[in-house]
Parts: sequence; C-alpha cells; structure tokens
Amino acid sequence: MLPKVDYAIFADTGWEPESVYNHLDRLEREIAAPAGIPILRVSSGNIRNDALNPDHRFASMPLYILNRGGQLGMTRRQCTGEYKVKPIKKMIRKLLGYPYPTRVPKGVFVEQWIGISTDEFHRAKDADVQYMRNLHPLIEMDWSRPDCVRYLASLGLSDTPKSSCLGCPFHGNAQWRHIRDTSPAEWEDVVEFDAAIRKGNARANATGNTLLGEAFLHRSRVPLSQAPIDHVTAAERAALGEDAASELEDGVVNGCSPWSCRSEADAVQDDFGLTA
Repeated sequence: MLPKVDYAIFADTGWEPESVYNHLDRLEREIAAPAGIPILRVSSGNIRNDALNPDHRFASMPLYILNRGGQLGMTRRQCTGEYKVKPIKKMIRKLLGYPYPTRVPKGVFVEQWIGISTDEFHRAKDADVQYMRNLHPLIEMDWSRPDCVRYLASLGLSDTPKSSCLGCPFHGNAQWRHIRDTSPAEWEDVVEFDAAIRKGNARANATGNTLLGEAFLHRSRVPLSQAPIDHVTAAERAALGEDAASELEDGVVNGCSPWSCRSEADAVQDDFGLTA
C-alpha cells in the first residue's frame, strides 16, 4: 500500500471532456474528501478560447501542417508546458511557501507522484526544477496498464476516463471515434475548432505571423469532419501490437499528463513525422 498523499493537483486546460470533469467531481466527493485529501484544481486559462482570441497570448498546440508545396509539418507543442506544468509549479511553490519570484531554498522540495505504468516506462521523466522530485509508484510496484484497470474495476471505477483536451492533435483514431460516437455536442465543438484554426491561432494571425500552409487537428491533414477516423492503420497495429490495436477498435482512448505528454511518435502516425 502507498502512503497517503497530502494533495492531489488537477491541471485544467478548460477544454476537457465532460466525462473527465464528472469523474473528477466523483473522485473528490466519494474518495478524496472522505480520505482527507484536498484536490487542488489549477489553470492557466481555457486553451480553446485562447487559441481563437486574437488579443490573447497563446502557447501553440502541435497542429498538423500541410504547406503550399505539399510538404508536411507540425507547429511547436507549447501547450503542455503552459496549461499543465506551469500552473502546477505555481501551486507547488505556493504550498511550499515560496511563491514566484521568491527563490525556493536548496533542499526544499515536494515529492510528486505521476501515474505512469510499466507499459510506458519510457515516458517517466524527472522534473526540471529542484523543488520538485518526480516519483513513479506504478513502475516501482511493477504495475502494468491491465493491473491498473483491474484495480479500478475492483473499486467500481472501471469507467474512469483519461484526461486530455477534446481537440488534442495527438488523439488516435479511436479517441476521435469515441468523441464522435458518444458525445455529438463535443464532436461538433472539435469540428468547429478544427475549421477555425485552418490558418493557425488567432493571435499569430493578428500579429502577422500567418502560416504558409494550412493547419489541421487530424494527422491526415484533411478537415476533421472528413478525416478517416474509422480506420485502424497498419502503423497502429505494428507499433502497438495486435492486443493494443484491438483496444483501439474498442474505443480505448489515450490521455495527456504533465511530464509525460504523448509525442507525435506516440500518436502512431502514418509516416507523417516531419516537423515545421
């Protein structure tokens, strides 16, 4: 058994699926509060609104780019640092009693647990500041994803959703299908957003930094409403194995978390690996 934690922190991008917010409310009400564990919700803003607001500074999402000459690329990924890591660091500094810009003394730090299982040990990373030390208890306990699923099921939490922005470009086809097939309103939302960012985020356009090509949420670089999301690619099967590919067909979805955000390679693309 793991010892009791002092706090749980949820970094809210403002654009999570409704199922994630509902699940967080349930965890707080039924598990965290009775155990005396405060859940602290932190945020740097609403990533969807910020992307469409020409007056707001925006940390770019990793959009797929089709340049005028047909070259494939991606915009820089800054969203994880801005909307997840930054507000968590701000809260941790506050909890330690050294809010920015006060210097945190040497030797003062928190231990931060990150729930990466043995299946994805390569995503386990250290924090980039001395006042935070990342620990990965699932790896230390040799727990795989199936172990976690079985444990959640034993607690009546088998319907636990994974946290990620609704319009994250790193979604695989399974997650796009899951949104389309289970939440029509959220699907309409991401389709509208995809169309709205075709020329990049509004702030960049307002300052004259327009794209040379067009931006898309789906790796196929076509409008999301037309993207081939019903297809489980050969690349997905080869990279993930038959069991994982079957899970994709069943609608298992991928998540995003600070210090372990998925990369373009993790999204299992079809040879679209060029960066802008």
